[in-house]
This record gives sequence, structure tokens and C-alpha cells, in this order.
Amino acid sequence: MSVQGVDRETFPYRMKDLCEKAGVPRQVVHFYIQQGLVPEGFKTSRNMGWYSDAHVERIRLVRQLQHERFLPLKAIRAILEQRDEVFSPAQRMLLGEVKSRLRGRGVVPSGDRPDTVGVDDLCQRAGVTRRDFNEIAELGLFAVSEDGGRNLIARDDAWLIELWGELQSVGFTRERGFTPTDLAIYDEAITALFDRQARLMAERVSHIPVDDAARMLEQALPMVGMLLSRLHLAKARNFFAAMG
Repeated sequence: MSVQGVDRETFPYRMKDLCEKAGVPRQVVHFYIQQGLVPEGFKTSRNMGWYSDAHVERIRLVRQLQHERFLPLKAIRAILEQRDEVFSPAQRMLLGEVKSRLRGRGVVPSGDRPDTVGVDDLCQRAGVTRRDFNEIAELGLFAVSEDGGRNLIARDDAWLIELWGELQSVGFTRERGFTPTDLAIYDEAITALFDRQARLMAERVSHIPVDDAARMLEQALPMVGMLLSRLHLAKARNFFAAMG
């Protein structure tokens, strides 16, 4: 059945229906669309649109990643864009199966809500000001939630604040011109590298048994981390050697 050119089998929901199905208020849907996390609906007028089951599933996924996995919106958008534009349905299915194998080995997060730490306690312990914390959070490197008036981040993300405190302790201070925004260059570099790595992995493991692919990734991840660390150190040594 078609209403004003809308295929109601594909787009059965009005905004009110979408909100009820996804369990979120209208403002959240509009925000997700504005942020590029959820696609626009089929618009029949400026204030009227129709939505599909895919919209419902996408909103639920974003909410899960944001509130259960503590992923920042910037990271969620990058993941979804890559998933939609780079990986074929068959590759996404394969990677989903690999993920289930890695989850059983503790390599990727379980479906449980991660442990959290209080932001105030973390900043005090790490010697990081709330101003610096807020600047790091604005880079989109982790998500901040609120519970009972307390700001929380995932315990797995606390290392970044602790590391910034250590960098300050050895002299990389705001007074000398160093600020948390300097961390953006590392995030940009790693994001670009990982995007290429993910594409390569999806292409190469397509014909490998799932258990073999999971085993290879499990063993390779720490090796790649060591490779990046040593390459960075070698670049620094070569740079200073060339200074004469």
C-alpha cells in the first residue's frame, strides 16, 4: 500500500511509532539523524516522514553502543559508516561470527555493561584538572555518563586520563604549550590506520574458517601493538640521528 508515494511495507512507521518501537523520545531521534548516526526517513513534507525497521534497529544499536558499551558518538559514527560503506553483508556476517569467537576468549568486550570509575576520583588520582579532562572528552576518545549526579567513564578508558597525568608530570604541561588537544593527532593517525587494516582483514579472511580467523586475530593483536610501538621509536631515533 502506498500513501503519498510512500511504500508502507518498507516504511511503516511515523515518528511517533518509531519512538515507541525504539524506546526513545523524538528529540533523541532528531539528534541521531543530525549527527549522521541514523539515516533520514522518507519525507513526504517538511514535518512528516516515514521510517523502516532498519531505523528502529539502528537506533537500538546506537543506544546500546552509547549507554551499554560507553562508546562516544564520534566512534559510533565512524564504526557505522565503515560498516555500511566498506563491508559487504557477507563480510559483516563473517566478522560477527569472528567477534563471537573472540568474545569467548576475552579479546573483545562481552555484552555486559563495563565497569566504571568516577571522573572526580580518577582526575584527583591522576593529577589531571577537570578542564583537561573535559578537553580530552571533547575529542571523542571516550564517553561520559551520569549516574546519581556522578560523572562516570568506563574503567577500560581510565588509562588515557592516567597517561595524560604522567605526561604532565614529566613536563608536558599547559604552561609549556602542551594541551590535551595535542592527542588528536594520534587518534587521527590510528583511526586512518585501523580503517585500512579493517578493510584488509575483511578481504583476506573471507575464505578462512571462522575459528582460524579468530585464532589469528587473537594472536596478532598484541604483535601489531608491539609493531606500532617499535616503529614509532625507530622513527624518533632516525629523526634525531638526521639532525646531526
